[in-house]
Amino acid sequence: MIAATGGEPSPLAAKAATSTIPIVCTLGGDPVETGLVASLNQPGGNLTGLSNFNTTLAAKRLELMHQVAPNASTIAMLVNPTTPATKATEAEAKTATETLGLRLKLVYASTADEIDAAFASLVTDKVGALVVTGDAFFASRFEQIVALAARDRVPVLYDRREDVVAGGLMSYGTNLIDLYRQAGVYAGKILNGARPADLPVEQATKIELVVNLKTAKSLGIDMPMSILLRADEVIE
Repeated sequence: MIAATGGEPSPLAAKAATSTIPIVCTLGGDPVETGLVASLNQPGGNLTGLSNFNTTLAAKRLELMHQVAPNASTIAMLVNPTTPATKATEAEAKTATETLGLRLKLVYASTADEIDAAFASLVTDKVGALVVTGDAFFASRFEQIVALAARDRVPVLYDRREDVVAGGLMSYGTNLIDLYRQAGVYAGKILNGARPADLPVEQATKIELVVNLKTAKSLGIDMPMSILLRADEVIE
């Protein structure tokens, strides 16, 4: 069995390499759209797993960021252009900002240098806040992103609790420990004889909001009570 985790690139590579070895994956987008499975209920091949459907959370993340930074007329979104789910995320984000009456600035990065350039553009354009999309590359560069946000005093909403523990302002996304535990359960079923084709692709169900009050204070942000009351964890 192959465990292909961390987003679409690894399961796409695994599926291209074999059509017979069972594959359990974790990813952020729609596996049907990316051609990994025939359908969610009946994958139909040698691959199954879990998706946190990050693309469907873009609107909610923008709404939460708007509540925290209501004076920001422009909100940026950091996107990796090489990620298969990017177009779906962009489409939802554009619709959400139009509904909120905001301007959306899309900034792209797939290298460390491009992350630096993206933050430089936020300062130049006087962008009021930033949402970081869920992406394996951004997860690998979280220390850089958190440090740049602190340096430039930009309120940032991330997709992972781990970023907030490291000093980020807030996050809204799947509990990764729960996601990988579910993937482990699927791996166990396959090792005990189950076929991937018979195991539906499951959607992660545990979405959490995490807030770092220490970071909010350093940015001069008075965190709204509505956010604090619904937060699953508040770091003080």
